[in-house]
Amino acid sequence: MARTGQSGVRTARRPKPAPTLGVVSLGCPKALVDSERILTRLRAEGYAVTGSYEAADVVLVNTCGFLDSAKRESLDAIGEAIAENGRVIVTGCLGVEAERIRAEHPKVLAITGPQQYEQVVEAVHAAVPPAHDPIFDLVPPQGVKLTPRHYAYLKISEGCNNRCRFCIIPSIRGDLVSRPIHHVLAEAERLVQAGVKELLVISQDTSAYGVDLKHAPQSWRGRERATRFYELADALGELGIWVRLHYVYPYPHVDRVIELMAKGSVLPYLDIPFQHASPRVLKAMRRPADQGRMLERLAAWRRAVPDLAIRSTFIVGFPGESEADFRLLLDWLEAAELDRVGCFRYEAVEGATANALPDPVPEPVKEERWHRFMQAQRQVSRRKLAAKVGRRLPAILDQVGLETIGRSMADAPEIDGTVRIAGAEDCLPGDIVEVAIAAADDYDLRGERVRAA
Repeated sequence: MARTGQSGVRTARRPKPAPTLGVVSLGCPKALVDSERILTRLRAEGYAVTGSYEAADVVLVNTCGFLDSAKRESLDAIGEAIAENGRVIVTGCLGVEAERIRAEHPKVLAITGPQQYEQVVEAVHAAVPPAHDPIFDLVPPQGVKLTPRHYAYLKISEGCNNRCRFCIIPSIRGDLVSRPIHHVLAEAERLVQAGVKELLVISQDTSAYGVDLKHAPQSWRGRERATRFYELADALGELGIWVRLHYVYPYPHVDRVIELMAKGSVLPYLDIPFQHASPRVLKAMRRPADQGRMLERLAAWRRAVPDLAIRSTFIVGFPGESEADFRLLLDWLEAAELDRVGCFRYEAVEGATANALPDPVPEPVKEERWHRFMQAQRQVSRRKLAAKVGRRLPAILDQVGLETIGRSMADAPEIDGTVRIAGAEDCLPGDIVEVAIAAADDYDLRGERVRAA
């Protein structure tokens, strides 16, 4: 774009200086998606984004409030941003405790809670007015992403209808609110068109998707599809990319999604938060309590999909957990042979109904059980990975260079293992290559790229 000056000489038009926003995003992938949505809106209004406190006109801290340790991390992050920049806006799950934030950090400019996108944008406008120039400040159709170009999180709902005693998410984010299926699929298409090779489907309870909308049908690609977990997974499988399913409660209808994995539509990967195996503890948690039946389902799933990878998380030290309960958990873990497992020591999170339960487990006992749990799972993981040595597996590349690192179908980014790959230096991040697996340790694989003949 050019303009003509008084002398008649055409001069290039310069863009207006953009107000600059720094972002600190804490917590789970769902919070990361919230940050992306906020940034997409602000970038469309002409704001620039920086990773430097010094270069930012204002800093936005998206907080986590799930565990007390996460709350402490969020408060420390707010304090660091104030010390380094001085102009800070707070949002996210900890935002529901505005008095606590202001008591520790009275200099924050504004505080909003989770999913309050409009209020966040208004707070940024008040702190640093936009200088939008539609000619120069263009936002790509997929929005602003904080993940690498080749993978993205796809959030399909907010909130949760479950009332687990250790969790305060429903009190923070409310009951389940599903996005209509055609909106989700349209976003997925835009991401694929922008170069995304892997979509990670996330929500608080992915299996319950669409319940609140009574599974209302919507049109996509000329066909009606119900707003339902299976139909969503089936449609995403038509996009020709890796589709990874997270936070899946093992409701009976999940069995149908295994069929999609068997035919290769979606990745043979399920993230199922089991939390425990003792029926007594699960009942106290208000969680499904038939883990014996779950072992039978896992076996059936693996018969249908031999390479199925199951990821899960567990809690040790829940109030009332006895040594017998814990040993039952270890026995179940050995029998289940889960591929990827995380474990948390129980925390008495403020506001959780579990805090009122009797017989709290002493901290030293929690610590000792956590170490025993991790040692037991390490042996399972080592055994399962050793069985992959000598095989050829596809891997998506996350880092290419002197050290090339990828992930197999059994590995989600940042939380699971990796595959270290030789001979792929001429590839690009996001490429999917075949790897001959040569070695394994407790959690990771090593191998060499197999070149096409």
